[in-house]
Amino acid sequence: MSIINDLEPRIVWKHFDEIRKIPRCSKHEEKIRQYILDFAEKHGLKSKTDEAANVVIIKPSSPGMEDKPIAVLQGHMDMVCEKNSDVKHDFSRDPIKIRRDGDILTAEGTTLGADNGMGIAIMLAILEDKKLRHGPIEALFTVDEETGLTGAFAMEPDFLKGRIMLNLDSEDFGVITIGSAGGGDSRIELPIKTKSINKKTIGITLKVTGLKGGHSGVDIHEQRGNAIKILTRLLWKTSRKHRFLISDITGGDKHNAIPREATAKIYIDPEDKDKFVLDLRSEEKSILDEIKPIDPDFRLEIKENAENLEKTLDNDSQTKLLNLLHGLPHGVHRMSYDIPDLVETSTNLAIVKIEKDKAAIGMSSRSSIKSALQDMRDRIHAIASLAGAKVIEEKPYPGWKPNLDSKILGLAKKIFREMYKREAKIEAIHAGLECGIIGEKFPGMDMISIGPTIKYPHSPDEQVHISTVDKFYKYVLKILENI
Repeated sequence: MSIINDLEPRIVWKHFDEIRKIPRCSKHEEKIRQYILDFAEKHGLKSKTDEAANVVIIKPSSPGMEDKPIAVLQGHMDMVCEKNSDVKHDFSRDPIKIRRDGDILTAEGTTLGADNGMGIAIMLAILEDKKLRHGPIEALFTVDEETGLTGAFAMEPDFLKGRIMLNLDSEDFGVITIGSAGGGDSRIELPIKTKSINKKTIGITLKVTGLKGGHSGVDIHEQRGNAIKILTRLLWKTSRKHRFLISDITGGDKHNAIPREATAKIYIDPEDKDKFVLDLRSEEKSILDEIKPIDPDFRLEIKENAENLEKTLDNDSQTKLLNLLHGLPHGVHRMSYDIPDLVETSTNLAIVKIEKDKAAIGMSSRSSIKSALQDMRDRIHAIASLAGAKVIEEKPYPGWKPNLDSKILGLAKKIFREMYKREAKIEAIHAGLECGIIGEKFPGMDMISIGPTIKYPHSPDEQVHISTVDKFYKYVLKILENI
């Protein structure tokens, strides 16, 4: 028996328990999509898909509520697949292993997939339960939200009929989100040349680890350590005093996750090794002193590398790469002038890896202001150009402008007040939500985004606060009943 089968509401946790067993990394949603389509057929509900493989399931209204407007429930099928480097887990086939500690549900060394698996489970529970009272429902399940919102981008204007939407992809119970940032990715490709290793050198592997990482939108304001930036700083600083050659450098995996780990393999003269390590340790201490309040577990692992590689970057390529990585921005660029404590513009140095004849660097930028987003991307372009690198920009996705006069917002505030005897918090967030795209695709869509409490998404520390799921489910049902 699963450790979550006895939780309430059981119908929700039943579906979440099934969802966690289904592979659903971004761009690989085939099995979860089939699960959803099979569910619709089993329960006699109409479903449809589009060319992008998004799914809509249609549930008729309860008896006597046929005249109510259509309500759209929306969530995304994919999850961020991140794991600690010492954890053996194949996201393409292994179920997520879960751990329950009081009111907290986590996974064992991997992302939990509550983002947005919890929203999907709630949608399926609502579709299944025939005792509920509500008007007609369209349940929209999108693909590939986490790596570019491509499912939402690809929807045709006739895919939905409803113009009232509850996005179930927020992560703080008691908060109603009414706006989100736009964003866009940049891929930097720096040409590199290699040369043969001096046989007298010794190989060393450097690994930055122990960082929290996290969501590059939700957590960027906390100024958590970025493993790529830290590793680059260590290498750049020590390269002023020591001659070494890099054979490989890699860090990060997802554009929307702050890198938690990064590794470099270098070769150095054996006679210089001890002084080199001393200088690394000195800089490591300085960095830890700086970030200890937010990332106290940061550490640098240093070990001799037994591999006998034959090639490293040549001196010019290495200098350009370290200068480029050290110079590229990361973190909060500017706070909002209009909304207290809201990040306006930020960027995430997300990925670096060596690919044959080039170094590939992934950047992800966000802003609630369209022009500021483009300016950040232009800045990245300018810095990359100084190094002689090429920049490939992905299509940006739009932000979602808050509407304080929203009718669904007014209803959601009223119901929360009646149910929980306190006011819901209304906010805009620095993360990207599909609401911005859906609002452009379907003019007149009245939207809010809500959810149970989920902490540390996009990292192996991801957790769900169990008690908020039942409260949130009842809240959604009450909203649907009163639309």
